[in-house]
Amino acid sequence: MAKVDHHDDLPALAMHLRTELHELRYVLLYAYNGIGKTRLSRDFSEIGKIYNLDREPVMADTLYFNAFTEDLFTWDNDLEYDERRILKLNTRSRFFVGLAEFEIENRVRSILNHFADFGIKIDLKYEDPSADDEKPFLKEGFVSFNREILIEENGQSRSETIEDIKISRGEESIFVWCFFMAIVEIVLDPDMDSYDWVKYIYIDDPISSLDEQNAIKVATHLALTIKQAHKNHAAGKHEDCPPGIVISTHHPLFHNVLWNEFNNDQKKERAQRLFLSRDWNTGEYLTRNTKDTPFFHHIANLMELYERVEAGNLDTYHFNSLRVVVEKTSNFLGYNTFSDCIKRQMDDYDGVLHARMLNLLSHGGYSLYEPFKMGEDNIQLFKKILHAFIQDYAFSEQHFPGLPATKQQENNEATST
Repeated sequence: MAKVDHHDDLPALAMHLRTELHELRYVLLYAYNGIGKTRLSRDFSEIGKIYNLDREPVMADTLYFNAFTEDLFTWDNDLEYDERRILKLNTRSRFFVGLAEFEIENRVRSILNHFADFGIKIDLKYEDPSADDEKPFLKEGFVSFNREILIEENGQSRSETIEDIKISRGEESIFVWCFFMAIVEIVLDPDMDSYDWVKYIYIDDPISSLDEQNAIKVATHLALTIKQAHKNHAAGKHEDCPPGIVISTHHPLFHNVLWNEFNNDQKKERAQRLFLSRDWNTGEYLTRNTKDTPFFHHIANLMELYERVEAGNLDTYHFNSLRVVVEKTSNFLGYNTFSDCIKRQMDDYDGVLHARMLNLLSHGGYSLYEPFKMGEDNIQLFKKILHAFIQDYAFSEQHFPGLPATKQQENNEATST
């Protein structure tokens, strides 16, 4: 059974990840929404900051991407004239420090061309620093967008560029991600020292607004960029090892593409793949090393439910958790409905009843933020459904110690003896 590490709170987990990255290349972390991935990324970054007496950060060591990164870009929609719409950059952010010496527009565009069909123009105005050893800081920055369209006139086609357009939310997410990746490429380039303060890179759910096609593209491009940096290091092209990297996500497809890409790496032993969950009774955060099992989070959820059943510690929202596992199994097997994973035979009355009860009880509006203890009758029903599901689909016994044998298993054992 996979070893479970217990962490008192998110800062403790963040410190644990930092310690692990002294020996590892990267950590790939899977967790469901609501567990605390974004807060973890903030706590991870906070550990590396040094503040002055005015509580202003003067040093940091983490370049991070999370829900707050997109907030560094805000729209000015020109409400008065409705003509010039631009995306403004937060000039106070360290995120943009050091770009003055690079052709950042070309860098972003070269990445963006893989994902989008709109054009960009990045306008950055820097101010000279007050001290000789400081880098120029951003005084003003904005981005404008354009798109080429085809116009049919008199049987002829011609292209026209529409300037200062407002792009969609999904397109904006793509742009911000490409901007971030352009900076990552600078960070990983040993010949550039503008971001030499970056010791860690933390990426949290960069695909929240993307479709599955772009999710695959983003994951593949990210993995290749990271692996290339380590190949350059291994080949002796630069002495310093690239920054340690944490990637956290709740998206199964994004997680699986990254896992497969990293699993092909010859140095995969320098990686760690974790499933993050939370014990809602103690408040602890739990991490399990999934090793070579890309979708271990599916098994880990079942294990957590089984452990809860054995301890008699179930809350009403666990019916929702069980329903999710059964639904995913049904989709994987190509069944029409989740009840096909429960109903084993046409005359199996219990199977029909259990499907109806699971459907009913998983729609109770139970919240994991305000858990309520499950009644004894429902605990026994839950236990019966869970045990039958685990046994019917032959999950490994090592993950579910003490699970009663089915009649079929008992018959097989009797026949073998």
